[in-house]
Amino acid sequence: MGLDEAILYSTAHKNTPPTLRLYDWQPATLSMGFAQPHLDVEMNALEQELWGLVRRPTGGRAILHVDELTYAVVAADDDPLLAGSLLESYRKISHALLAGLALLNVDAVGDKTYNNGQAGKSNNPVCFETPSNYEITVGGKKLIGSAQSRKYGGILQHGSIPIKGDITRITRVLKFTSSQERQSAARNLFARATTLETVMGFVPCWQSVADAIISGFSSSFNINLLPGQPTEDEQKMAAELVSTKYATAQWTFRI
Repeated sequence: MGLDEAILYSTAHKNTPPTLRLYDWQPATLSMGFAQPHLDVEMNALEQELWGLVRRPTGGRAILHVDELTYAVVAADDDPLLAGSLLESYRKISHALLAGLALLNVDAVGDKTYNNGQAGKSNNPVCFETPSNYEITVGGKKLIGSAQSRKYGGILQHGSIPIKGDITRITRVLKFTSSQERQSAARNLFARATTLETVMGFVPCWQSVADAIISGFSSSFNINLLPGQPTEDEQKMAAELVSTKYATAQWTFRI
């Protein structure tokens, strides 16, 4: 999270070109949305699972980062690639993700918007049960959950692409009033969300998914993406953000 924010700062100040960052998590980690109450999390259960905990700089609800690919798209808010309204940037990124999934022969859609403030407005602690604008679905089930933050004059959009495994695992570490409610949440999540393994019929390797997403962004935005590493300044800022923000109780449990 610290590195994503550091890249956001760098791109917003035109020190770094627009960036697509792809990564996974070690250990498995539960991330809470920027404004999500920490009381949604059952800390004892989280510790028993040996899963990490972090609060994202982007919105939305809880996501369990395990057996997945996380993407981060970062650009200055006046960059032609993503310039425009919040919905417009969501739409552009959604089209790029769909182009990448098409290369994996995944027949996904992502053209739905929600009126009257429905998008992201839910008391449900699980991100993949909460509707979002231009969310990516397959067969009516949510495949990619995304959230965006605008800061420093830049845009950061995060998204999670589950590759394999039990999509309902997250309910084991979230608070519910009863075991029956937890079981009901798990059933609802299973009915509303999916993984690449389920829709493809086999487990694609992480790198093949990453390569497809890279190609999808390249073709959709008509750009040539070049591999790169974080700059020295970005690494320094990321380390500072970890020690002063993302690894602190003041940030993680601020709500």
